[in-house]
Amino acid sequence: MTAPDTTAGPEGSSGVDNTAASDTTAGLAEPSDAEKLRYISQQAADARVNVEIETEGMTLNIGPQHPATHGTLRIIAKLDGEQVVAAEPVMGYMHRGYEKLAEVRTYPQVTTLVNRIDWVGSFANETPFILAAEKLMEVEAPLRAQYIRTVLHELSRIANVMLGIGDMGVQVGAVTPIFFAFRDREYVLNQIEAVTGGRFHPNFDRIGGLKDDLPAGWIQNTKNAMSKVRDFCDQIEELMYGNEIFQARTRGIGIIPKDIGLAYGVSGVNIRGSGVDWDVRRDGLPNGLVYDQVDWKVWTHPDGDSYSRMWVRLQEVREGTKIIDQLLDNIPSGPIMAKVPRIIKVPAGEAYVETENPLGVMGYYVISKGDLNPFRVKIRSASFNNVSITPWLLKGVYVPDIITILGSLYFILGDIDR
Repeated sequence: MTAPDTTAGPEGSSGVDNTAASDTTAGLAEPSDAEKLRYISQQAADARVNVEIETEGMTLNIGPQHPATHGTLRIIAKLDGEQVVAAEPVMGYMHRGYEKLAEVRTYPQVTTLVNRIDWVGSFANETPFILAAEKLMEVEAPLRAQYIRTVLHELSRIANVMLGIGDMGVQVGAVTPIFFAFRDREYVLNQIEAVTGGRFHPNFDRIGGLKDDLPAGWIQNTKNAMSKVRDFCDQIEELMYGNEIFQARTRGIGIIPKDIGLAYGVSGVNIRGSGVDWDVRRDGLPNGLVYDQVDWKVWTHPDGDSYSRMWVRLQEVREGTKIIDQLLDNIPSGPIMAKVPRIIKVPAGEAYVETENPLGVMGYYVISKGDLNPFRVKIRSASFNNVSITPWLLKGVYVPDIITILGSLYFILGDIDR
């Protein structure tokens, strides 16, 4: 008897293996609810793992020793990749307490201190304090002294801003502009030294006038120096401002809208670079400087970016040379010192005077109680307000842009920390 075929199916089908065909059909079929739930569970588990291993953004310290910070300033930048999500300036590393030191100095001694606030601002640091003291004493310097003060104030501006322009080239990788600036700034510093005896800290201003009159030949030598400065402006405009790399790094970068800049108290070139037509030399109260005696222009730029701020600086250097030439052509004769007591004792009262300094508006609020030294001195430095906008300004930019933005704001740490 023949044994029955055990490979046959229950319906008497042949013994062919249909497993592979069944698997293929099952693979093409829609997954069951159980399989869908299994897939969702796996994806949820993967997501939990990703969250657990996700790291926070990087924190980048720029400074406190960094060439772009012009002193000991620290910028704490929190990054998401290459983009800044938050930035915080840490100031105070160079705080020297000038406001308190002024309270234990006589009025003539204070100029020795304030010279060192904006250490490249030279004579311009002295001017607003002396004018505030003169306001309290109701003393007015002779007209010739006012002319010389204004000339020295503009020479300080030119020397300061020339250095800032050249330094901006370094921030974008070009060393030649700073060498040009060092070379041609010497002509300006030579003239400051020739009349005051000091290149950076002249200590030349006095309550009621000036320490000395101009030396012989100084006027013509200063005019020659202004011609050299105008040549520098032409060279640097072609070398740096016309460079496509410089423009790519500065145009459309670090834009300060007018309302934001004014809200932060930004002043000087940094606010005029946002299209705000305001300059204390023209629009402020009369303060003993003779800008109203010359024909000059306030330069502005509507874009508000890093390029516009640097462009306005270049135009202001040119304009400064024209102001100086006009002042020297019309400088009157006469004394350089009003009659004041040998021992200065300022009457009781308070006064605030601000001037348009190289870095922006600088003001001194002086309170006197009738003593030989001020009772209180409050200094409104331009750089402190100008750098205060950096948390807003740096948010959303990329790391390389931090350097160019800081360079375009152009601040001095002595001016921030006082």
